Amino acid sequence: MISVVLADDQTLIRTAVAELVSHEDGFIVAGQAANGREAVDLVRETRPDIVLMDIRMPVMDGIQATAAICADPLLAATRIIVLTTFEEDEYVLQALRAGASGFVGKGTEAPDLMNAIRTVHGGDALLSPRATKALIDRYTAPDAPTALVVPAALASLTEREREILLLVGRGHANGDIAAELVISPHTAKTHVNRMMTKLGAHDRAQLVIIAYESGLLVPGSP
Repeated sequence: MISVVLADDQTLIRTAVAELVSHEDGFIVAGQAANGREAVDLVRETRPDIVLMDIRMPVMDGIQATAAICADPLLAATRIIVLTTFEEDEYVLQALRAGASGFVGKGTEAPDLMNAIRTVHGGDALLSPRATKALIDRYTAPDAPTALVVPAALASLTEREREILLLVGRGHANGDIAAELVISPHTAKTHVNRMMTKLGAHDRAQLVIIAYESGLLVPGSP
């Protein structure tokens, strides 16, 4: 059973999503919150598997709430999917930096939302196509952010891991990486998981950020 907490300041949205989730086999709604502070308190109380988190909320916004939840070692098993109407690049970056594992628009169809929850619960990151494009475009634009200092952990990567990190940074899925490097999808996934451990990344979405902000992947490079 996948337990889900809903955080949104709009009662109508919370009610509609709760109705969808509660009627799906294998899902249960653990609670609802009307702002970020309530969400953090509720998550600490219920320890859900997934949080569907809105961004713009009173008292504490969804980015702050996501950061607070992801920084709590007692909540390490909880994964956050940002569910919002705002899929602009800066929101994507802020949500992923805060530790979100998924980013889905509120216009998503019900079956796709349920699949998103299952995907993130299974340990994978998930971004809507629009959010993925926004993230990549943010780092390939002429005014892209300046690369940050290369993290020391980057030096611990093997040559193959660096090669795969570049492909992840370009938005390639495990199957694409496997085909490109002539390895099995399982081997590709193993490398990605090992990199996440070495670099302290929650998921592959954060690997995209690390690839660009460390300077390993240069904006505009092929």
